[in-house]
Amino acid sequence: MSISSINPINGEIIKKYREDTDHSIGQKIDQAHQAWLNYKETDFETRSGLLLQVSKLLTGRKDELAGLMALEMGKPLKAGVSEILKCAAVCEYYAKNGSGFLADQLIETDASKSYVSFQPIGVVLAIMPWNFPFWQVFRFLAPALMAGNAGVLKHSSGVTGCALEIERIIEDAGFPEHVFKTLICSSKAIPKVIENPYIKAVTLTGSTEAGKKVAEQAGKLIKKTVLELGGSDPYIILEDADLEEAAKICAEARLINNGQSCIAAKRFIVQASVAEKFTQLFKGEMESKRTGDPLLAETDLGPMARAELRDELHQQVLKSIEQGAKCILGGEIPSIAGHHAYYQPTILTQVNKGVLAYDEELFGPVAAIITAKDADDAIHIANDTNFGLGAAVFTKNNALAEDIARNKLAAGSCFVNQGVKSDVALPFGGINQSGYGRELSMFGIHEFVNIKTVYIK
Repeated sequence: MSISSINPINGEIIKKYREDTDHSIGQKIDQAHQAWLNYKETDFETRSGLLLQVSKLLTGRKDELAGLMALEMGKPLKAGVSEILKCAAVCEYYAKNGSGFLADQLIETDASKSYVSFQPIGVVLAIMPWNFPFWQVFRFLAPALMAGNAGVLKHSSGVTGCALEIERIIEDAGFPEHVFKTLICSSKAIPKVIENPYIKAVTLTGSTEAGKKVAEQAGKLIKKTVLELGGSDPYIILEDADLEEAAKICAEARLINNGQSCIAAKRFIVQASVAEKFTQLFKGEMESKRTGDPLLAETDLGPMARAELRDELHQQVLKSIEQGAKCILGGEIPSIAGHHAYYQPTILTQVNKGVLAYDEELFGPVAAIITAKDADDAIHIANDTNFGLGAAVFTKNNALAEDIARNKLAAGSCFVNQGVKSDVALPFGGINQSGYGRELSMFGIHEFVNIKTVYIK
């Protein structure tokens, strides 16, 4: 059996990889565990130095790795370079701050000495998607390695080349052999991987349905999970917002990674008094983005990762129009010879409750504009979802904006006058159907450690 990487630009096979057998998967996990037994005894200074070396290797190979992402999943080169530099930054962040995050915390009790110690737990399984092939992995891997854990990666099959490059970089940086392993397998192998006694925890970034299955499998075995799942991020635009700036930010937030991001803006909830003006400004921004070959430096928007994903998105658009939405931009599959998985930037208006685009996540370059009567109505619409990953509000009234962001919006990350993004120093994750647990910051490194109480009488 083999797994193929397919070029989304033209549909051609880039490379075929031999799929791991049950035996070789078990062997890799065993190797990771054996490597961990020694690696967990290393000190913070050693781990920090290794992570800093990873950062240097990533930075030095940024153009090459960006090119690989462009070939395997269609990410434009400039976006790919930014992704690699962000991976380098998260390695530096935990190299510099990890020892402080994991330092013993003295607690005053009736003991002569009592404290909390943070200790590694073993091999962590990461199940990662194709949309950010390096970043999704490194935001788990950097804190996991700094904490003294080992890792095995089940990456999306279409980006197997990226997965193997990550493993190579970890080895080239000087980490102990086998402390991080890539499993080349389909999702059918995941239950057996989770069952392996050396797997102590699981982190998954993916769809809500995938998260449910993994959580159920791990839960039966009392293994901890962190889930970063889907989102239908609302962006509220109030009547006093800087509409030109908001339209620019919203277009970039909708089209990030060719529209294929959990925290990409999905629903634009605009106060009725400025809805027409914002829509025209937003349309202009969406039209200005250059669609084309992701290997060309000037390209803003490349193809979607796979043709079937593009086709599913198109069906969602057609269904929404059938239910009453109006398409004012795009909404068609471009008929360009040799272009395999492209989709035009698309805007749907008149998206009311009952329309598919109101409720479902549109994982591609499609924006849904929803009109709200006032701020309270906009907040109600924003929270009228099963998701809860990110949200944003645009207004010149900072006091009102902070109150909405802090107290009114139900999401893991709420931004004011800025698109939602992940920052290495801030916790990242969602609520409701968007998952649980946190990545990044101090909170992320504490997810996969034994928070141990030590009490001395």
